[in-house]
Amino acid sequence: MTSPARIRTTGEGTATARTTAERTATARKTTARGRTRPSRSLENSLLGGLGPGALVAGMDEVGRGALAGPVTVGVAVVTEQTSRRMPPGLADSKLLTPQARQDLVSPVRGWCTGWAVGHASPDEIDELGIIAALRLAGRRALADLAAAGLSPGVIILDGVHDWLSEPAQGELFAPEPPPVHIPGTDLEPVVPPVRTQVKADMTSAVVAAASVLAKVERDAIMVKLDPEHPEYGWAANKGYSSAEHIAALREHGACALHRRSWHLPGIGDDVGTGDDADVEVTVHASGEVGFGSAEAGLDPDGGGVGSDDHDPRTQDAADLFGAYDHDPYAGSVEEVVTALEPAGVVGRPRGQGMMVP
Repeated sequence: MTSPARIRTTGEGTATARTTAERTATARKTTARGRTRPSRSLENSLLGGLGPGALVAGMDEVGRGALAGPVTVGVAVVTEQTSRRMPPGLADSKLLTPQARQDLVSPVRGWCTGWAVGHASPDEIDELGIIAALRLAGRRALADLAAAGLSPGVIILDGVHDWLSEPAQGELFAPEPPPVHIPGTDLEPVVPPVRTQVKADMTSAVVAAASVLAKVERDAIMVKLDPEHPEYGWAANKGYSSAEHIAALREHGACALHRRSWHLPGIGDDVGTGDDADVEVTVHASGEVGFGSAEAGLDPDGGGVGSDDHDPRTQDAADLFGAYDHDPYAGSVEEVVTALEPAGVVGRPRGQGMMVP
């Protein structure tokens, strides 16, 4: 490839130089594997139209197609003051190895102005449908941001369908989820304008950041739940339809953490006939979300970042379920999968120190 310094500028040189420079810039966004790296272009463009002090959020989901476990939505926030030097290796979580994703957590949470992760349980998915459950999980994440005083002016949503905003009257994606309560107020989180963007998790840095944080947290939940249901192999398949998981469904049926309204592979119509199908699980929907200085790396509520008080890697499943009987978001829903934040994964949006119950 011709370098910009060696481009001829005679005749049509200006146009040639511009074209070559653009190609060079594009090439620099591509990794050795030929993968396009995310950039700040879209969020910077949106920030420019919002005015000083504005925030732009990126949002992505994980677990939508899983057979078990929660559906999870991550949101990350940037401003004009957010460093233009993105964490090295940042990419769509689906393109990264588990170790690469884990290694990115600390750099990503320090780079973002703020972030949060919301979840909707298998029971909520069964009750509401997957689209409304996605909306509920996204609003839980927005509620956590709002509690920290972070209100994005616009959200970049990966994909072509806006599942976060209120559906139009009579739209296909009803029913609506229950209201999402922001602790300490009588308000629901305000959903800002949504900008949908195909492949935003691959091209937008803030969406890629949200993707990584959501994936790491959901994976940690499934790994923690694995010892309680080892026959399904959740530590490896994370609740997705692997051959091992399907074989276990065929042999054991579904448990309480499966999406039992779905036609689950391996068991035909015998959904919910597993030994644990009738087990009631009441756990916290949003988990502990601390807010403080990500730059300082401190937990304003004590215990340091990633306190073991709610670390799913230091508690057994019974403790996890029993410790969260005060879910402010559950409403009429009785079974809620935990959205706990593992040590070393917990987010710290910058803002006043506080704790969401």
